[in-house]
Amino acid sequence: MQPNNTNNNMPLEVITFGCRLNAYESELIKQAAEQSAMVNDHTIILNSCAVTSEAERQLRQTIRKTRAANPNAKIILTGCAAQINPQKYAAMHEIDAIIGNEEKSKIDTYQSLSTYQGDKIMVNDIMTVTETAPQLVEAFAGKARGFLQVQAGCNHRCTFCIIPYGRGNSRSLPIGAIVEQAQKLVDSGYAELVLTGVDITDYGLDLPGQPTLAQMISRLLNLVPGLKRLRLSSVDVAEIDNELFALLTNEARIMPHLHLSLQAGDDMILKRMKRRHRRAQVIEFCQEIRKERPEITFGADIIAGFPTETEEMFTNTCGIIMEAGLTFLHVFPYSERDGTPAARMPQVSKQIRKQRAAILRQLGQKQLQEHLRNQHGKKINVVLEQGNLARAEDYCQVKIIDANESFQPGQVLNVLVTNDDGEKLHAQQI
Repeated sequence: MQPNNTNNNMPLEVITFGCRLNAYESELIKQAAEQSAMVNDHTIILNSCAVTSEAERQLRQTIRKTRAANPNAKIILTGCAAQINPQKYAAMHEIDAIIGNEEKSKIDTYQSLSTYQGDKIMVNDIMTVTETAPQLVEAFAGKARGFLQVQAGCNHRCTFCIIPYGRGNSRSLPIGAIVEQAQKLVDSGYAELVLTGVDITDYGLDLPGQPTLAQMISRLLNLVPGLKRLRLSSVDVAEIDNELFALLTNEARIMPHLHLSLQAGDDMILKRMKRRHRRAQVIEFCQEIRKERPEITFGADIIAGFPTETEEMFTNTCGIIMEAGLTFLHVFPYSERDGTPAARMPQVSKQIRKQRAAILRQLGQKQLQEHLRNQHGKKINVVLEQGNLARAEDYCQVKIIDANESFQPGQVLNVLVTNDDGEKLHAQQI
């Protein structure tokens, strides 16, 4: 996973690794740090990811390069890697301070760091946190869509995953706070919002009355009529009830694209992962929702070479890509995480993991190219992202071939698809 700078202007820099939730939280970090005394110093904050060992390898490499290029800067590490193993990173002399996930978006954290002289670890026990405080990102630098965190943490313990130990248990934002934040973002000019979290389909179980994700979305859409487009960051098929299914198929303002937390397409591997869905359930869900909304596309996270995965099991995972009609794949070779049950299972060789990941990516590319070809000649709505690049409702990236200087990020256009380049659609404004 490649880091990307969210702010290249001195004296404050925030470097983001990993998921969309981290990207959202980096904006919160930037806001909090800018409102503290830290803006008076050259400060670099690394918002880390720990989902794979490769993510942590890249993190350590970036820490060393960042210090070498900025010998006088104050370097702060936060995010999941910092939360899970603060002592490990405290041993790196390049780092001045380590703060936890719960502390990283608070103004007083950075105010105290400006004068703090004690232990450089400021990480609390994330498992003791029971609430998610409403936090609004007023603007997203260079983004055409606004992100709204509605949930944090995860109550499930998949055998391969270390993230609950970095994020804590599931905590939901009250519906009123979500509506208030969404309205502010819409008032700021955002045509599209993305609901983010670690496990958003678990939304509401910790709130009074236990409102469901579907109930929250219904209220959000009713109370914020100016919200034109809504996306969900990732969903778990096992947690989609009839009410949410009806919303996904009938509500035009919910974009026709779902990213599935799939991980594998073989029942034995899914069981050993401690996932809650099975192969047939995923295929049936995709087929049923496509009957009601034919234009919908699906993305999925898939792990290649999970412990004990045989060739037959891997073939089942390859097969589900076609049978469920998956278009946008995020493929990861399995990565051992110390402290997880999967790390103690019989391991597949790293060479085979990489080979299987490459095969899955090739299948995903074939699926994407077929989908792109099927869009030729269609009139679609897109949201401009930057320059002449836009995003279609089904999540395809679109290049506007007759773009002009008046185009602005967030602007909604109606375009005609002319062709594609194998990665994105080409279209012209109607």
